[in-house]
Order: sequence, then structure tokens, then C-alpha cells
Amino acid sequence: MRRVTEQARTADGLTAGVEDAFTEFGLPGVAGTAEFWAAAGTPVSVPADDGGWVTLFLWRGSPASVGFESWSEPVPLRRWGGTDCWYAEVRMPPRLRVTYQFLADDGAHADPFNPVGAGGDRSIAATPDAPHQPHWPLVGADDVLPVPPARIRWAGGRLGGRRTVRIHPAGGGGPVVLLLDGDDWLYLHPAMTAFDSAVANGDMPPVTLVFVPAKDRAAEFGCGPELWEAVRDELPPLVAESGVPADWDRLVVAGQSLGGLSAMYAALEFPELVSRVACQSPSFWWTPGAPDLADPLGGPLGGVVASRLRERPDLSGLRVAFDVGEHETRMLPHCELAETLAEQAGATVRVSRSASAHDRAGWRHALLRDVAWALA
Repeated sequence: MRRVTEQARTADGLTAGVEDAFTEFGLPGVAGTAEFWAAAGTPVSVPADDGGWVTLFLWRGSPASVGFESWSEPVPLRRWGGTDCWYAEVRMPPRLRVTYQFLADDGAHADPFNPVGAGGDRSIAATPDAPHQPHWPLVGADDVLPVPPARIRWAGGRLGGRRTVRIHPAGGGGPVVLLLDGDDWLYLHPAMTAFDSAVANGDMPPVTLVFVPAKDRAAEFGCGPELWEAVRDELPPLVAESGVPADWDRLVVAGQSLGGLSAMYAALEFPELVSRVACQSPSFWWTPGAPDLADPLGGPLGGVVASRLRERPDLSGLRVAFDVGEHETRMLPHCELAETLAEQAGATVRVSRSASAHDRAGWRHALLRDVAWALA
């Protein structure tokens, strides 16, 4: 593939041949003109010469860089001649879906040329070979996501403080699906709409979604009992007061990163409460004090969870789905050990890899699929 180059610069700051500057990416016209911007739709990927993809990002008006969530360091944009067109050609591996934003002097911005957003200041890019994510609608950066009207105030108790918990009966309600980091699934990624679609399509039975926000992720999702004692003793009666049908006997806990760690901890230490788990990229590197180290992932493989699993608890009643981003190279050994040990302890295990790094944009399909599997 021909690379965009800036050579033979003319007196007006443009280069000779600017008419076809980005034709490799399907963008005809002179870069920086009104015609060019009217046709701009990025990011767009083309095959790289030696495998993978080269993805074009465009930004208009001012210096900026492209910041990626967990996958890469920020990539500075280059200016095209003397125009208001700033661009970056980013080499991407096969099968990648990633959240990104433009980082400019006045703050972080979503991509105005990309209709796929994740909150007001983030967008999602996907290489052409990234798997489809059924049920997740396209949401623009300016769209306001619907939220469930049913809500409860969870205050005091073991966790202290106050938090608003939203409740949604997808398909009329059923087994409780406890979504840790619930605000992310309410305001960044449209989980309510996606679960409704999955239920309506027959890919999942009716469920009751309980969106639990975190106040202090490091404190609440570490391997300690307070959160799960509160979930066991305080949350069910509050949900019952909402009037939404909720079957706690078939509870599924869904968590990501530290939330996935906490979900697995609950299955180990509160088996009477948690026997179905869907966890994406769980932080199985975790040991006490590890988050404060210069290299948190450099400790013993599998961390506290692997140590507990080596005791061979009876996990014959547990269904647990593990998913990790295939581009999370340092997370994979921690997760692979915990997956193996959980199966050896008798759990029914499902293992998959998402086309992402440590990023909710890549975990979304696994969330729906694995919750459905946990309830099968």
C-alpha cells in the first residue's frame, strides 16, 4: 500500500498531487477542502503490506493526538500541508476493537467523523476483521442513552456512602444479572438496549438487570468480604421494594477487570450466593498491595485467586465464563492459570478471547453471550 507523503511542497503549503492524498482510504478530493470534509468518514482501515491494518484517523483544525484505551500510547497527528487537516496512519493488528479519543489542548474529544461513540468524549474503532457485536446499537457521542426508570437508593450499611442502583426487567424480568461498574454500562455502553435486543431475539431468557455503581473500585473490588456481605444482606430487599421481578436464586454476576476479580472472589467465598459468573479480563494479578507497585502485573501468576484455587475448593456447582482481550499479552498468563485451576476444581468453565485489549468496547459481545451461557 502507498503511504501518504508530503513532498514537492508548493508555495501555498500544499503538496503536488494532493487531489489523491487519501484515495487509498477511499477519500477523494483535495485534503482540507469543504468537499473533502463533507466526504470524510473515519476511521477507515486498509490492509498493511505485511499483515494487519493501517487505519486512518482525521481531525480538523488544531494540533492533537489520538489516545487509545489500554492498547497503545497516544499517537501524534500530522498536519497535511498548510490545511486544517490533521491525520494519523496507525498500524493495527488483526482483530482489534478499541476505544479512542482525540487529545487536544482544550481537552479530550470524540471523533466527529465516527458515528460509533462511547460516551460524550470517546469513540470506538474496529478493524474490518473484528467480529460483529450483535445487539449493540450504534450510539453517537451526542446521544443520550436511555436509563431504567426503576431505581433505588442504597445508602449506609456495610459499604457506607450513597449510590443509585438502576433496575431493568429485560423481557419482563427474571434471574438477576448483577452488573458491576453499572454506571459504565448505563452511560458509556447501552447495555439496557443490548440486553433487551438479546432477549427479544431469543438469544437470552428474560433477566432483571441490576446496575451497581462503584464508589471506590480499588477498595470495593479487592478480595474482601464487605461488598458481597452487603449484596447478600442489603441489596435483595431494596430491589424487592422497587416492584421489579427479581429471581436471586439464579443470580449471575458480571464484572470486568477488578470487577471480574471481585466476581470470582464472590464465587469462591460466597458460593451460596454466587454460582454463575461472567467475567471479562479479570484482574487475577491482584494480591494485597499489588495495585500500588510500579509493575502491578509482575507478581505471582494468578495472584490471590490462583492461590485460593490451589486449595481445590469444591466448585462443582459453579458455572464461570472467562473472557480476556487477545491483545492483553501480560494479562493472559494470569488468566490462563486461573481458568485451568477453576476447571480442575470442578467448575463448569467457558473460555474465550475477545478482539480487544483491556477495553469494554471489546468485551461487550462476551458480556451478553456469557450471561446467556451462565443461565443455560
